[in-house]
Amino acid sequence: MNNTAKYISELLYRYECVILPGFGAFLTRRQPAIIQEATHSFFPPKKLISFNRQLQNNDGLLANYVASAENISYTDAVAKIQRYVLTLNEKMAQGQRIELENIGAFFTSVEDTLQFEPLQEVNYLTEAFGLTTFVSPVIKREVTIKREEYKEEVEAIEETAPLAFTPEKRRERPYLQYAATVAIVLGIGGFFGLKQISDNTISYNNREWKEANAEIENRIQEATFEITSPLPAVNLNLIKEESTSTAIEESETVSGKYHIVAGAFRIASNADKRVKKLKAQGFDARHIGVNKYGLHQVVYQSYADRLQALQALRKIKKEQSPRAWLLVQEQ
Repeated sequence: MNNTAKYISELLYRYECVILPGFGAFLTRRQPAIIQEATHSFFPPKKLISFNRQLQNNDGLLANYVASAENISYTDAVAKIQRYVLTLNEKMAQGQRIELENIGAFFTSVEDTLQFEPLQEVNYLTEAFGLTTFVSPVIKREVTIKREEYKEEVEAIEETAPLAFTPEKRRERPYLQYAATVAIVLGIGGFFGLKQISDNTISYNNREWKEANAEIENRIQEATFEITSPLPAVNLNLIKEESTSTAIEESETVSGKYHIVAGAFRIASNADKRVKKLKAQGFDARHIGVNKYGLHQVVYQSYADRLQALQALRKIKKEQSPRAWLLVQEQ
């Protein structure tokens, strides 16, 4: 039993492009949530699936997944995929409609062109797990009483029960004047006291903020690391060495803008040692210059083609170092 369609469906949850070698590529694009006011319907966010007949080169993603899932060799996995594609092409040549489980259907149009009809019931966006389409009932709002109606009711009440106000002579209380004066003085004093406290607090916060920024800058300047993914900062005590004659003054000429990074070093001699070691292993290693942190970057290889760079990156991650990563550097 050939489960290639099932494996493609599983990969679409994690990747935006899954290539079926010799047949085409399945592409996904994120669509935000939609509310249709006319029908009061809510549609959750999802991944829209499309098909590109032009992308047929094997990038290794599907073959590696099949080999891992079925515990077979990579060569056997590629052969299994080829047999599956051959079966699809034979059915298409006979004019049959092909149904791929949880993906969609392929058929030949009147103009003799391949058409793809994606399946709408499956949502490959993991963030929207558990969300479904639903229709909300119409919300009926109660009619509010107009302002004129309130005014008429108040006037009617006043006509039946008028309000009378009897003036009363105010008693003179001289001591209240002195109390008011004392309250004003205390208020002014309190205002200036609070202002002084506020100024001191702001000054203290500014000093702490500057010290924190200085500490962060020192940690960045003192760190020597290989960048793979964001990691917690680590303090390293380094002994400054004299730069050798091989110190990197300028970046070397590189071919291609896709670089597989092997590491970044504070000391130039360490970068030279890494380049020599990688060249001894058969890589076209080189320096590509100094990054914004002042670190000398070393790469395994540079490529002009993105697909070739991705294929080489997967191989290096598997055979050399899982911490290797791809740097795209515009020339």
